[in-house]
Amino acid sequence: MRKKNIRNFSIIAHIDHGKSTLADRLLEYTHTLSSRELKEQTLDTMDLERERGITIKAHTITLTYKTADGKTYFLNLIDTPGHVDFSYEVSRALAACEGTLLLIDAVQGVEAQTIANLYLAQQRKLTIIPVINKIDLPLSNPEKVKNQLLKLGISTKGSEVILASAKNGTGVPEIIEAIIQRIPAPLDLSHLPLKALIFDSIFDNHRGVIGYIRVFEGIIKPGMKILVMSSKKEFKVEEVGILRLKRVPSDKLESGEVGYFIANVKNISDLRVGDTITEADNPTSEPFPGYKEPKPMVFCGIYPAEEETFSRLKIALDKLRLNDPSFTYEPENSPVLGPGFRCGFLGLLHKEIVQERLEREFDLSLVTTAPNVIYRLLKSNGEIVEVDNPSKFPSDKKIEMVEEPYVKGSIITAQEYMGAIFELLEKRRGQFLDMRWIDSSRVLLLYKIPLAEIATKFYDELKSISRGYATFDYEYIGYEEGELVKLDVLVNGRIVDALSAIVHKDKAYPKARALAKKLKELIPRHQFPVPIQVAIGKRVIARETIPALRKDVTAPLYGGDVTRKKKLLERQKEGKKRMRKFGKVNIPQRAFMAIIEAE
Repeated sequence: MRKKNIRNFSIIAHIDHGKSTLADRLLEYTHTLSSRELKEQTLDTMDLERERGITIKAHTITLTYKTADGKTYFLNLIDTPGHVDFSYEVSRALAACEGTLLLIDAVQGVEAQTIANLYLAQQRKLTIIPVINKIDLPLSNPEKVKNQLLKLGISTKGSEVILASAKNGTGVPEIIEAIIQRIPAPLDLSHLPLKALIFDSIFDNHRGVIGYIRVFEGIIKPGMKILVMSSKKEFKVEEVGILRLKRVPSDKLESGEVGYFIANVKNISDLRVGDTITEADNPTSEPFPGYKEPKPMVFCGIYPAEEETFSRLKIALDKLRLNDPSFTYEPENSPVLGPGFRCGFLGLLHKEIVQERLEREFDLSLVTTAPNVIYRLLKSNGEIVEVDNPSKFPSDKKIEMVEEPYVKGSIITAQEYMGAIFELLEKRRGQFLDMRWIDSSRVLLLYKIPLAEIATKFYDELKSISRGYATFDYEYIGYEEGELVKLDVLVNGRIVDALSAIVHKDKAYPKARALAKKLKELIPRHQFPVPIQVAIGKRVIARETIPALRKDVTAPLYGGDVTRKKKLLERQKEGKKRMRKFGKVNIPQRAFMAIIEAE
């Protein structure tokens, strides 16, 4: 394969701007797949992606395109997600490319995630081809979007921007031509020792771990002994090839090419995304820098509904972590919920996706606790500790200072919603940083805001008050001191550690009252009254009582002496006392998410 005929590119955009649809049109125009294989969102292979209409995993496919003068080009497309929670997928896709299509909706214009993805591409010094999509819609305004691009320094000339409609195929030939003409071909470094970046991987029950790679230097072929540079482990390559939805074996992969390799790797931890592989007998001097490491920002406990499925849950987490290195997990034990795992995620959508994949793909029934962030504590003995679980938060007397993580949030909104958004950000302890006008009616707001305040319900509230038009993106900026306290929840006199929460001091009392009321609604009635208390340390600041479920023990009696009824009622009273003392309260799964709903 001639290097000058290879192009490695991705498509980046804000969510729902048409990436997957454009990928479909590129597949169709290049005749890479037959009409029988083509369907809507061809590269979105997970059921969850189709149901939610979003891309979760970055996908790779090689397009073959023949020009009018008979030249054949191999275009390696790595499709990327658009949601803020999956920016790590964008980061590792861009590490394997020389250029990218920046897709913008002709109606919505530049959005928060458009800017975030653009910065990722610029940091990697990639060639950026701006494409304005959905020009067929009645409300489209390509000229207005062009001006937004110019204002943000994305494009210097209007002629560089391609107008397209991924729905009906308008502009697709121009996009293919731009990919060939503007994106540079990879360098021919096949004479050097093998140096390839693992940018994704999957687990196959029959073949083991399959690595998706971009070869930057040298050649990889079957029979070669390779070395994983981080772990120093060696494997013998069984098969290499390119990806066209299915794996297509070839005799070798050279520098500049994108494909897969199989090397009888049985242990999931032996091949990590971001690793560099090289030839064992003739290694390269230093590993590839890889890609931006994902950093979990939101944590919650995941427990099996039945304790006997704990080992199945561990195996499932191992397999899921293989091609999603952005979430972390470690074992933990709860007195109420039993053995489980403390898991870290990039955001709430990411948490939902991981939970749904565990339940669907591995047939597990799970209980999850409310999400929280990592706090940094300075204890009175001078020790600095990080706490990702409210149950591990020490008592007030042992704490000198508490720090919480902050993010810089970027919100793009129409002028008419600014007042409501300012109110929301003030309620969420946001601090104003800057305001920039994108055009006469849309503005970019920059705020500093505690991560804990956007980890629950913030995105939903933002969409609600802006009627769906505001877009949000954020980046982590560090820790700052905060006045934070721990809320303990006692149900029937026992602390339920999974319901504990860390909140700002000013919000503690309203939060405690709302939480007690919510738990009263969610926990079913028992044969005895169940007190619900919310406390800071030993001081109870809110209380509700779930009344006993009364059973009419006198129903079977037909008349007779009243003393018989009294005797039965007294016996019931004694029984309820014993139940209250020894009885176990059943707490449903929804109750563990009450901390989110109690706003």
